Amino acid sequence: MSGVAYNFVILAAAALGGAVNAVAGGGSLISFPALVWVGVPSINANATNTIALLPGSFGSMWGYRRELASTERRMYWLVLPSFVGGILGALLLRLTPALLFDRLVPALVFFATCLFMLQEPVQRLVGRSHHSERGTLWVVWAGVFQFVVGVYGGYFGAGIGILMLAALSVIGHDDIHQMNGFKNLLATCINGIAAVYFIWMGMVRWQEAVVMAIGAITGGVLGAHFARRLERATVRKMVIGIGLAMSAALLLRL
Repeated sequence: MSGVAYNFVILAAAALGGAVNAVAGGGSLISFPALVWVGVPSINANATNTIALLPGSFGSMWGYRRELASTERRMYWLVLPSFVGGILGALLLRLTPALLFDRLVPALVFFATCLFMLQEPVQRLVGRSHHSERGTLWVVWAGVFQFVVGVYGGYFGAGIGILMLAALSVIGHDDIHQMNGFKNLLATCINGIAAVYFIWMGMVRWQEAVVMAIGAITGGVLGAHFARRLERATVRKMVIGIGLAMSAALLLRL
């Protein structure tokens, strides 16, 4: 493959991955395989992919800045388990085999997607009228869940958007655009701390990372802009479709 074709493939993959991340998460299922396909070793591809998509998360946050401004202040404590989980996941990537975790991932993503599909029935079961009474307990459990998501995100990352959207829906959030904005903030925390570790350990292929970062920024900004212009029901259907596709793709990798 020529240098021009090589760069075009990884640029296009990162742009599409950044756009998908802006809508629902899962962009790594596009950008990571692309890096492996062009010949980057899988561990280096994973680290490089994390670095490359990080600017796209910043771009998506900027695209959703109005929605983020209206997010409840108490929700921002979830940044802490995101950081702690992200660094632990990055350590596990370097020190542990991936086989067992790979086998769990399809089931986790599929479960989260089903939970997101059942958001309204679940909220009726919990009782929206009692949400203020249970709010603190729900947010604590969300922190525990977010730590687990952070570990997975630091380790590989595909699907963390779906998992976080599911958690946010269960604790009472029903504005898909606000959920997407906050999800992008937490994803930036997870990937950011993992990226620091990957850089420190010399696991990043910088030529590929720079090319992909350009694509990820463009895709992230355009993806957030496009998603906000759609009807909320349409975005929800896209989230569910991406989640099911991710589950199938991950299952086929086993």
